[in-house]
Amino acid sequence: MTAQAHILVVDDEPDIRELVSEILADEGYRVSTADNGENARTVFGQNTPDLVLLDIWMPDVDGITLLKEWSTGGLDCPVIVMSGHGTVETAVEATRLGAHDFVQKPISLARLLAVVSQALAANRPAGDNGQKARATQAIEPIGSSAAMQLLRTKAEQAAQHDSPVLISGEPGSGRENLARFIHARSGRSGDFVSADSFELESDCVRAYLLGRDGNGEAQSGLFDLAAGGTLFLGDIQDLPTDAQRIITQVLEAGAFVREGSSGKRELACRVIASGSANLLEMAKRDSGLEQLYYRVNVLPLEVPPLRNRADDVPDLVRFFADWFPNHEGLPYRNFSVAAQNRLRNHGWPGNIRELRNLVQRLLILGGEGDVSVAEVEDALRHNLAEPAVAERLQADIFELPLREAREQFEREYLSHQLRKAGGSVGKLAEAVEMERTHLYRKLRALGIDPKSVVAGGGK
Repeated sequence: MTAQAHILVVDDEPDIRELVSEILADEGYRVSTADNGENARTVFGQNTPDLVLLDIWMPDVDGITLLKEWSTGGLDCPVIVMSGHGTVETAVEATRLGAHDFVQKPISLARLLAVVSQALAANRPAGDNGQKARATQAIEPIGSSAAMQLLRTKAEQAAQHDSPVLISGEPGSGRENLARFIHARSGRSGDFVSADSFELESDCVRAYLLGRDGNGEAQSGLFDLAAGGTLFLGDIQDLPTDAQRIITQVLEAGAFVREGSSGKRELACRVIASGSANLLEMAKRDSGLEQLYYRVNVLPLEVPPLRNRADDVPDLVRFFADWFPNHEGLPYRNFSVAAQNRLRNHGWPGNIRELRNLVQRLLILGGEGDVSVAEVEDALRHNLAEPAVAERLQADIFELPLREAREQFEREYLSHQLRKAGGSVGKLAEAVEMERTHLYRKLRALGIDPKSVVAGGGK
């Protein structure tokens, strides 16, 4: 399999085809599309993909017919079947014909990405770890300070056990990256699966977490998808009450029951949760959160804010000054000693995320030669000026109904962050700490087109 897996998306619904394609492309896959069965035949015949996402119900040639044709000729790639009218019989038939999995519409994009990753991993030749390596890649916590040396040691120790881990710290401090680091060091064969906050807030949260059997549906839940790997729950203080309760019950029992089923399924994944720096105080005021807190707080790790480990700033600056040229093709620039010292003395309210964005901005917009103190000062002033966005909104926002006020703020905020990210939804997701699946839906709901935001320089 090539380093950049080729995925064919077959669906006659333009919105679904476009959304799935955008997300897969942003994840680093090479994507081809087909809007009907006949076009799918052509694309498949010209260049056999590494994986096919195949809609069942199409106006010309249905997905089951295509699957039969491809199976007869020897199916060399996994096929994931999608259907909005799925039944158990359809899922069984598709599996009999060689489909790797069956995904019910409306599609949970978090589940879809996890299934895609699993299917590609299962179809990978022995010894080829390319896809898995990308899925679990994590940056080792950076810094030579005593606090970071201790954190790395504790993380390495936690990785060798299966007990739940609770990572606390301020936003932007690198909590999810630490969770990925623990997963990568654990040697677990399964995937790192991150819960989608949008799905956790939906009315179908039980099915999303536990899965569903019967009633004409077959759906794996998040605990199933993370089997053999790690399930990451971000910012548990923000989880809805129902989600907190279900997760607590599963952790207490060590097992769960799918909706529509009576058979228990063993909990086969490792759970890592994250929360705010004052999570314990918040838990004391919320009984549901308190119960979950004590279930996941078996191996506690605290990520220190960057302002408390200023000696690590030069290491982080050098790391990102190398990382962006190597991964995003930005020009390399050395940071002068004076520039690094100025950055050491900054308060970093946005922690590592703020530093990362600042280095990226200086590499994109800066000139040639070493990064000077003057450039750093100018960039820091820009950071401090960002609250002006809120001030500009404040004049009118209090006169609006709550729903409209929230939407206006979210539109301004995400458009601003998207411009800073250069139009990349992937970078935007990292900057605002949202799952990409949730973020894509949010952008569409707010009418934000990433391409037009960057091209127009405004909303």
